Amino acid sequence: MGMFDGKKGLILGVANDRSIAWAIAQLIMKEGGVCGFNHLPDKADDDRQRNRRRVTQLTDAYKEQAAFVLPLDVQKDDDIAAFMAHAKESLGQIDFLLHSIAFATLDDLRKETIATSREGFKLAMEISAYSLLAVVNAARDIFSPQAAVLTLTYYGGERIVPGYNVMGICKAALDSCMKYAAFDLGPRGVRVNALSAGPLKTLASTAVGAKDMEGLYAAVAPMGRSVTHDEVGRVGAFLLSSMSDGITAEILHVDAGYNAMGTPGRLLDRLKG
Repeated sequence: MGMFDGKKGLILGVANDRSIAWAIAQLIMKEGGVCGFNHLPDKADDDRQRNRRRVTQLTDAYKEQAAFVLPLDVQKDDDIAAFMAHAKESLGQIDFLLHSIAFATLDDLRKETIATSREGFKLAMEISAYSLLAVVNAARDIFSPQAAVLTLTYYGGERIVPGYNVMGICKAALDSCMKYAAFDLGPRGVRVNALSAGPLKTLASTAVGAKDMEGLYAAVAPMGRSVTHDEVGRVGAFLLSSMSDGITAEILHVDAGYNAMGTPGRLLDRLKG
């Protein structure tokens, strides 16, 4: 019997096979869960439907567990409502929802944070933080009792991480959105948490220099290494499962202990040497 047997839910934000969302979704499906996926809408003149194909080439290997793959633009309330209506028709009530959606323009990410454009700030905040509130509000009537919501955050929302820039501000806002959503949905039995992973090679992390951070984590973290997609995937699945009942409004770090360090630790010893 799998941990997700009889469970159904939504996975929002898979970009490719290196996505943290995909690492979580794979484990959920292997454990018996049925998932509905979204993809970024394709342009009308894109006959190859590149955005859809990026997701379906992954989900095609899970025919029985991947219920649907549909376009979703989280900047449009009508899109969100239509997506949730289809989810209700296809899945009925949902037991879990994974939110792995974030965006900022490269131009704004590469600037000093104080030089972020006004329009770029609004765009990044709307997609990266407000979208969590928008999708859980739209899904509130199809959540089953004791359903779980998980969003993906990063340490750059808690501390200054040079290069993360405006996205750090968005993650700080996302963390707060998560906590207030946990309060609002708590009486319904719905839990809302965030997972803060160490640097992994993903499409999104490439834009903010995560590759350079891997060596730092390996040198500073108590475990002396960074983390893997599989490790993060297992914790994400745990937070979306009934195994984590009783945990809500929490940011769970999966970063080999890096967030607990107050000094560079062993790296400082190495520098002295």
